[in-house]
Amino acid sequence: MKLKGKTVVITGAASGMGRAQARLFSKEGANVIAADIDKDSLDKVVKEITSNGGQALAVQADISNRDSVKDLVKKGVEEYSSIDILCNTAGILDDYSPSLDTSEDLWDRIFNVNLKGMFLLTNEVLPHMIKKEKGVIINISSIAGFVAGGGGAAYTSAKHAVVGYTKQLSFDYGKQGIRVNAIAPGAIKTGMTEEILKDEDAPVMETIKSVPAGRYGQPEEIANLALFLASEESDFIHGAIVPIDGGWLVK
Repeated sequence: MKLKGKTVVITGAASGMGRAQARLFSKEGANVIAADIDKDSLDKVVKEITSNGGQALAVQADISNRDSVKDLVKKGVEEYSSIDILCNTAGILDDYSPSLDTSEDLWDRIFNVNLKGMFLLTNEVLPHMIKKEKGVIINISSIAGFVAGGGGAAYTSAKHAVVGYTKQLSFDYGKQGIRVNAIAPGAIKTGMTEEILKDEDAPVMETIKSVPAGRYGQPEEIANLALFLASEESDFIHGAIVPIDGGWLVK
């Protein structure tokens, strides 16, 4: 019960890495505020948690919308009094589109969800953490935050920005008791990537097969790392961008 009595906000909780985090954090004693734009899938996740004796609240939210983010945090604080941990997990892909194939609408959509939403929610939660002089923020970046080839022009740019934002948050608020780190997954089998990973001829599959692990990862493996970063076991880790990629970045 590494998170007993703690309250965590998890975005993208209806599927993939967010769902895995919600399940695991609940098992470790956390009150889970599960947020996603997909209400039906979100309700199923929360029902699973509560039917197993856990504490969870489903809040439908569009993290790219300021009013929706404010409503999410308001409902969470009303239910559980405070927020101890924030997992900025929600994200969308750009189908590996190069710049000339990236419309302005696609560029804005990728940045609104993958970066702006993280910024809006972090700024809404930070005052609650600063008041207590303690809090943990875990951002989901990507190997695309380090190198090209893990996404298209918009996705790679946004994930590089998540790396910078994570480091600056740590620099600005670490001495106020706020620990901020990021996870940089490689190829993980989620609802977003399932179709890509089914295609053996997809360009990314050649790289996946060549990594030291020789496979793609599972959402539960990301959740295990997130749990470590959320717990007191990682108390001396600040501003780190932790790859979990099967060895993608070794060459």
